[in-house]
Amino acid sequence: MNDPAPAAEHERQPGDPINILLVDDQPLLRMGFRLILEGEDDLFIVGEASDGQEGVALAASTAPDVVLMDVRMPQMDGIEATRRIAEAVPCAKIIILTTFDLDEYAFAGLQAGASAFLLKDVAPAELVNAVRLVASGDAVVAPRITARLLETYVRRPGAGGATAQAPASSPVTTERDPLLQDLTPRELEVLGAMSEGLSNAEIAHRFFLSEATVKTHVRRILTKLHLRDRVQAVVYAYETGLVVPSQGLDY
Repeated sequence: MNDPAPAAEHERQPGDPINILLVDDQPLLRMGFRLILEGEDDLFIVGEASDGQEGVALAASTAPDVVLMDVRMPQMDGIEATRRIAEAVPCAKIIILTTFDLDEYAFAGLQAGASAFLLKDVAPAELVNAVRLVASGDAVVAPRITARLLETYVRRPGAGGATAQAPASSPVTTERDPLLQDLTPRELEVLGAMSEGLSNAEIAHRFFLSEATVKTHVRRILTKLHLRDRVQAVVYAYETGLVVPSQGLDY
């Protein structure tokens, strides 16, 4: 069994070991994930929690790079735990575990600060790849799927609220964030293209830019808007009204 790597107090660098926290109330599922992940030389399990409250406490003490987060748990559900970890441990990237991709739990999890969501029956190789991608800051869930998820729930009946089977999520606001004023016209265009689910290569082709230039714009956008990753940028664009479902961009 791998010995846990010490929690990093600085930003991860390529090649650094990846510390993982498992939060799920099903011991067999946690055991399965542990066996899969610990089979990789660069992946380390730094803790296991059986409910959201315990997960929040462990995240604070271990500062994991990645958290695998279930939703339905006793004491505190995964959505609230995600929100608290995202605020208290910004270095942690959170992956919500869902039963199907167009799931209000996934929507609420992204709103709460998760960087991705995965199906619970994910294949072992896909799980390992997802953890590595999220740790590196890349999107696991294709932005197009994220956009489709948001199209389903944002500003539709019941969006941002509770249903009979899903927890309440943060309310969606249509007020423009003053931080948008810090973006250049080109950065606004790139943010809009990101919100459509375009890749860096596709954005470069649309605006006749190099991919390196697009990467620079994306990095500046995330920094200026205090966003964690591209998936959060898509969520942000919908929540602030920059993108209106089924109507395109609204500059």
